Amino acid sequence: MTTKEVATEFYALAQQGNWEKIQNELFSNEAKSIEPDHSQGIKNAHGMDQIKEKGKQWQAMIEKTHSGFCNEPQVAGNYFTCTMGFDATFKGQGRMRQEEIALYEVKDGKIVLEQFFY
Repeated sequence: MTTKEVATEFYALAQQGNWEKIQNELFSNEAKSIEPDHSQGIKNAHGMDQIKEKGKQWQAMIEKTHSGFCNEPQVAGNYFTCTMGFDATFKGQGRMRQEEIALYEVKDGKIVLEQFFY
């Protein structure tokens, strides 16, 4: 798939909240995931096992998700970016809203890097 095709499929699945399918079908097994230094939990993950563990740790911190969104991706070369956000109640921390920019790099039809800015 081209970067545009990956981005289009990513967006369609994100609208359904199907993040597991995104990881299983669109990510390379050797993908990297990078969070900002100030984030909680795993900041950098390499490979799908670590990325999925990072996701499990994130979900374990959430008491209730109130809403979330992913805007349409913008594509440039081998990259696409989406503005995303959520409104969630975290265990022991209360309710929080956050917006972020998610950057994805695509090589050989698969996402090889995700990096978040917030």
